[in-house]
Order: sequence, then C-alpha cells, then structure tokens
Amino acid sequence: MININEECPINHDIDQYLFPVAYITVIIISIPTNCISLYVSCLQIKKKNELGIYLFNLSFADLLYTLVLPVWVYYSLNHNNWMLSEHVCSLVAFLLHSNLYSSAGFLTCISLDRYFAVVHPLNFSQIRTRRTAIIVSVVVWLIQHLSNAIILTKNELFNSTGDLTCYDVFPMEQWKSTFNIIHICIGHLLPLCIMVLCYQRIFAAVKKNQATGDRDKQKIKQLLLTIIVSFVISFTPYHVVLFIRSVGEPKNCTFAKNMFVPYKLTLALTSINCIADPFLYCFVSEAGRADVRTILHCRGKQTEPSEKSIFMMTAIIPTSDQENV
Repeated sequence: MININEECPINHDIDQYLFPVAYITVIIISIPTNCISLYVSCLQIKKKNELGIYLFNLSFADLLYTLVLPVWVYYSLNHNNWMLSEHVCSLVAFLLHSNLYSSAGFLTCISLDRYFAVVHPLNFSQIRTRRTAIIVSVVVWLIQHLSNAIILTKNELFNSTGDLTCYDVFPMEQWKSTFNIIHICIGHLLPLCIMVLCYQRIFAAVKKNQATGDRDKQKIKQLLLTIIVSFVISFTPYHVVLFIRSVGEPKNCTFAKNMFVPYKLTLALTSINCIADPFLYCFVSEAGRADVRTILHCRGKQTEPSEKSIFMMTAIIPTSDQENV
C-alpha cells in the first residue's frame, strides 16, 4: 500500500550528486578500515581488554551502516524514485537509524570505560571486565533496535509528484516529529554531554599525573579535542536541522522547501563518522598500528597490551603509575 503525500514539489537534483559522491567515498574508505578495526579489536579482546569489545561493536555498527549506503546511492541516482519493495524501504530506514545511534551509544561506552580506567582505576576495576562490556553492548543494541522498531511498523513509501519516495518525505509526518525529538535528546545530546564530561575529567586526571610527560599530556589533549570535535561535526549539524524540521515543518510545505538543502547536506555529513572512528579509536595507538602492520604484512608477532595504552588503546597514560596515584 502506497501513501499519498500532499502536493509539495521539491527539486531533488542535489540528491543525484551529493549522496552518490559522499556515500561512495565513505564506502570505499569505511569498509576496509572498519574491517581492519574489527580484526584489531578481536586481538584486543583476546588480550583480555574489555575496551576491545566496545571497539568491536562500534566498528560493526559503522560497517553495517556503510553496507546500507549502496541502496541509498541507487535510490539517489534513480532521481529519488524508490524501485524496491515497501518492506525493503522500511528495513533500510530502520538499519540506517539503528546503526547511526548505536555508533553514538558505543562511543559513549568507550568514553565511560576510559573515564573509569583513568579517573577511578581502583574503585571500578571489578566492573571493567569483558563480561560487563558484553552485557552493556547487548543492552545498547537492544535499546537502539527497540527504539527504532516503530519504523518497521510504518509504511514508508509515499507517492510524491509521481515518484515513490522512501522515508524522508517533505513535509515531515507528525509522528516523525515526536520520534525525532526523542532521538535528538537521548541519541545525541545525552551521549555528547557524557563524552564531554568524561573527557574533561580524564584530562584533568592526566594533567595531575606526574608520571605523564608534558609532551604526552599535549598529545592526549589534542586527541580528546579531536574526538569531541569529530563527534560534533559529524552529528550536531544534522540534529540541529532535524530539530528545526521537527518543530516547524509538519504539514508546512514552504518550511519544508527551505529546510531541504540544509537537511540533505547535514545528513550526508553524518556518514563521515564511519571513516573517523577507526582512525581515532584504533589506528592512533601504538598497539593498534602494530596490529595493523601485522595484518598488512602477515608477519611479525602480535603486540602485547601496552602499559601506555590505557586510554582508548591510544597511547600514553602509564597504567601502573595511574593506578597507584
């Protein structure tokens, strides 16, 4: 059954150029880097590093998101005329939303894990286990899939000006307005606040640690800022525009036309996160780079967990010294 959308003609030409270029670029870079990140995280899990479990799930969520993008490229190249079934449309929309917010969820888990490891290494050492990480990861997946399950119950195909539009219909439906605002608060603002707070406290603890040199402290500061900036650039513009749409757009065609281009640009921007994550959370560390070299050259012994990799497998906070502070 096809929904009949009220007449609201919008020029979709930007879609035919923006999404194929953006998404194909992301696909080419994201698939190999996240596959390598998956393998590196498996090596870390074998070394009894609970952080590897969160990294594995983060890479898996990014990879699943990336694997759905070719369908959206095909849709865009076809002038936003959906040629597949109604059920495939709902499934693709569900997977894009679920994996987008699952990625944010696991980024939050990583920040909390590093906060406990660096700021409270003794108080929370017993819960920083692989068992806990597995349970938390399952909960994150369940929350994201259940919170987005409503998409699977809706018919997301719309007959708009003669073409079949999938999910992103303009103007926005009323139920999506409420749905989006909830996701903005829980799926973006909450993770962002947690990450900023955790990383601020982490750097404060590192700054007081006399065992960490000034040069290493500067590296950690730059890394923390890069992580936050990357998250903000990837997700915040999209959620700001989405919030504006959700508040002002339902049943307002003129407003929808004005928000169309900003929405599409910021939506494409969210996919950059799939490229950034492997580099910020895997390839930056000495241990991670050594594991990558092992994979690429198929030789050399696997690295042992570094004493300097307590922070996100990234380098540079001495574990034993930090725990004795």
